[in-house]
Amino acid sequence: MATHDSSRTVEAVQTTLDIIELLLERDGAGITEIADELGRSKGTIHGHMSTLYKNEYVIKEDKTYRLSLRHLELGETVRNRLQIYDVVTEELDDLSKSCGELAQFAMPEHGQAVYIYKSAGENAVQSASSPGKREYLHCLSLGKAMMAHMSESRVNEIIDRHGLPKYTENTITAREALFEELEEIRERGYAFDREEKIQGLRCVAAPVMTKNEIIGAISISGPASRFEGEFYEEELPSMITRSANVIEINSQFS
Repeated sequence: MATHDSSRTVEAVQTTLDIIELLLERDGAGITEIADELGRSKGTIHGHMSTLYKNEYVIKEDKTYRLSLRHLELGETVRNRLQIYDVVTEELDDLSKSCGELAQFAMPEHGQAVYIYKSAGENAVQSASSPGKREYLHCLSLGKAMMAHMSESRVNEIIDRHGLPKYTENTITAREALFEELEEIRERGYAFDREEKIQGLRCVAAPVMTKNEIIGAISISGPASRFEGEFYEEELPSMITRSANVIEINSQFS
């Protein structure tokens, strides 16, 4: 479970949100399991679940509660309010078709990268990412492309909040090393993920900016066996920066 600053939170609301996150992680749970996990009494959890059920935010199958399709409605509403969504989907579909790989778009929120859309070309690798999934920024090409265009104070805030957890031997885990990499990304205009999140998977990403503000980033991902040499170092960066530029231009009219 995520940690929270309790100084200005309402405990009952926090409990409800923790329940929703737990149900999301486990694809369902019973009263006893939820109570044990959250350290709350079964009576307290039963009251929360009754409220969620009455308002149609959960469904109940025997003794197991699961998130309802009401959350799909919320997600679709939020996504449809993104003014650049149609522009992004069209460009990423073209990009994935051109390169044959996996193309993705993410936006920054609460110091993390939130996947908004992905499009798979004919040779695309399988990916655990899906719309709405959140990831740390420092270990993704998408994340680093976005961080490179944030202020130093904002990057420090993100590191203080989320840390720099290690996933592979290539993950950047030192603050100074990350800032050096972000400077290089700003200079060249795109970011690499050299197997920093998943061993054997490489990515290249470019930021998407409007009015000098970072609004997201797009990436192309693929196996290290294909993502090497000139193709990885030059061809893919050229494709990704061109697509980012198309999104930036068209977003002005969306």
